[in-house]
Amino acid sequence: MTTPSAAKGAASPYVPDFGAEAERLRPIELPQGQAAYKVVLPGVIQVGADTVLAMSRKSSLWPMTFGLACCAIEMIATFMANHDLDRFGIVPWASPRQSDVMIVSGTVTKKMAPAIKLLYEQMPNPKYVISMGACATNGGPYTEYDRVLQGVDKIIPVDVYVPGCPPRPESLLDGFLALQRKIMEEKRMVG
Repeated sequence: MTTPSAAKGAASPYVPDFGAEAERLRPIELPQGQAAYKVVLPGVIQVGADTVLAMSRKSSLWPMTFGLACCAIEMIATFMANHDLDRFGIVPWASPRQSDVMIVSGTVTKKMAPAIKLLYEQMPNPKYVISMGACATNGGPYTEYDRVLQGVDKIIPVDVYVPGCPPRPESLLDGFLALQRKIMEEKRMVG
């Protein structure tokens, strides 16, 4: 006994009717030189891993609060609510083991220099240093004294200098923004 479809020959394959969805399911042809993910996922941005790492570094700075003299008062004022460093991802941290920015604010004496160098060496890489004020930068008004170090850059590398005696909180904020720009510029050099 044969079925009616077998009597006519081969059975026709089932073709579903998608109705209004048929236009959406139709294969599209890509324009020349355009990536497929831009057509499938519009609004997706493709960036390199070094850019993503640099953006995350610059947006999560944890400065070590390390005040030595009168500049420390201005540094503390920078972390208060009216300047709101949290909006830049800058959160003060007291331990060198988790912080990635050292702010040297104040007069660096030769007796204090080994402690500063030790704290710098305890910080994880990548690490940055901000020299805040005239005393930390070049000895300030105390350059004639032999017990004052003529700039913290004699013992550790400095990334950003913030001038002033003492510098205003806005100056330190500008120093942080300069450090963030530097982090984005050196993204290809940092492993």
